[in-house]
Order: sequence, then structure tokens, then C-alpha cells
Amino acid sequence: MPSFGDFQPLCTHVPSYTWCNLFYSQIQNLDSSLLTGLSNSSDTAPIGVNPTCGIERVGNGGSIGNIANVVACALSMAVVVHLFWVTSRRVAAVGRMEFLGLLALYFLTLPFQLLTTGSLLQQGTTSLVVLTAIHAGLVAALFMVLLWNALVATQWMEDGTISSLLPLSILTLAFFAATLYVSLDIGLHFTSALGPDTADPLRLRGIPLFVLTSIWPAAAALFFFLIISYIVLFVLSEPKAVWFYVLAAGLFVLSQLAWFLLGRVICDRANSNIDGSFIATILETAAVVVLYLAWRGITEESWDDPGVYYPSWH
Repeated sequence: MPSFGDFQPLCTHVPSYTWCNLFYSQIQNLDSSLLTGLSNSSDTAPIGVNPTCGIERVGNGGSIGNIANVVACALSMAVVVHLFWVTSRRVAAVGRMEFLGLLALYFLTLPFQLLTTGSLLQQGTTSLVVLTAIHAGLVAALFMVLLWNALVATQWMEDGTISSLLPLSILTLAFFAATLYVSLDIGLHFTSALGPDTADPLRLRGIPLFVLTSIWPAAAALFFFLIISYIVLFVLSEPKAVWFYVLAAGLFVLSQLAWFLLGRVICDRANSNIDGSFIATILETAAVVVLYLAWRGITEESWDDPGVYYPSWH
């Protein structure tokens, strides 16, 4: 039975699960004979480790890679650029710098997601491992910034000042560096600390990676929702505003369900041409858009005094 931190079920049954790029390299370096089926040839192998369904690398047998998610990532980048521009114009809005940081980090994850899940690069290569490790670091850092946005909204520190931006930068860099190190050690195996389970290498065990890329994002998102809901309901007394955050949370949950539950179904029915990753990307970007709308709503009239909220929900 799989135990905590085992990636084998994910890398086998969830198409385009990004962090499997790290374990493919790990197994290839340990014993390439363990890679069978679709993973047998690194030249054509899809994302995953011995996956039951996957999109083969671009160029193999006419494969165009994970084109649906490539397009979704490209369109999402355009959307986030627009959000960044309109946010930057709201110079007096509370938490503007922190929210810009959130948008910037989300934007950075998109080109890396395009490269690491697009079935564009050969499995097992150092370049793919490094790109995947950077992607993992950005994801962990993104949720640190998300949580910080909720903390800033409590106004226990002055937003946009060194008292907010310095600790935010330090914590964000710490999460990025820790996740980057863990990911590189799994993929490139430059120490024995995070090596494979010698008794059963195909368990694909990586507890620190699982915590930083799955448990931490879920916990940060939950705490963000609880804190911001408290502020909107009990500090601002604007119950209408909380529905935007409920919608954003719902979209985020649906994006994860699309990735983990719909991915295999879509992959099978589409003859391994697409999977659920593009739906997940669209829903994640929609969640970010709704977060912007919620943030804009609760700061709509904060122009006269940038240190105080004047909600405009009527």
C-alpha cells in the first residue's frame, strides 16, 4: 500500500503530473530497466513513471505534445499580464505591492509549466530536471506570497513597506530555495539524503517534496481563505465580498480535481492527445482573476487614505 510521500500512484495514474519528471531521472540513473511501457524510451516517453496513459513527446509519430496545456498556459500568461497592469495602476490600494508579487510569481510558474508539462523536452535530461525543480520552487514560493496577502490584509503591518516586503522576500526565497534543493537532489541525486527506496525504488518516495508541493500549498490556501474570510465578514462586515473568495476557492479545488481525476479519463478517451492539465490551468487562472476581483472590491474606495479599507460592496 502507498504510504505518505509515495509518488508512485500519481506518476502512474495522473497524466502530466509535473514532479514525476524528477523521479523519471532518478529511476533512469538507478536502473533504467525499471522503466517499462510508455517510459521505456526516454526519447518518446511522456510525463510519468510507467504511466498507464500519457502524451508522448512532441515529434514522435506525429505527436504535437501537450498542445492544449501549452495554449492554456500561453493564454493565461496574457491574462496575468493584463491583471498586473491594471493592478499596478491602483497606486493607493491597500496591499498593492503584495498582490503584484502574487501575480508576478503566478506568471513565472506558467512558462515553466508549459515546458515541464508540455511533453516538449526529453525525459531524464538534466535540463528538464532543472526546469522542473525551478517550477516546484516557484509553486512553493507562490503559496507563501498568497498567505502573506491575507496576513497583510489584517493590517498588523503596513503594506508596501519594508516591514512587510522584507520578511515576505526572505520567506519566499526560503521556500523557493528549500524546494529547489529537494527537487534537484531527487532528480540529479547529488547526495544520498533523498535517494530512492533501495528496497522498492518504484515507490518513488519523496516526503519533503510531497510536503512542499502538496501539503504546504493546500495548507497555505486554507489559511488564506480562513483569514481573509474573517477580515471580510467580521472586520469589514461585507458578507457579499466573501462570495468572491468562496468562488476562487471553488475554482482552485475544481482545478485540482480536473488534474487528478479527469486527467486519466480525458487522456484515455482522447487517445493520449490531451489530458486534464489544460482544464486545470484554465481553472487556476480563473481563480487568480476572481482573487483580483475580490481584492479590487474590498479596496475600491481606499484612495483617500491608503492605510484604511473603505469597502464598496453595497
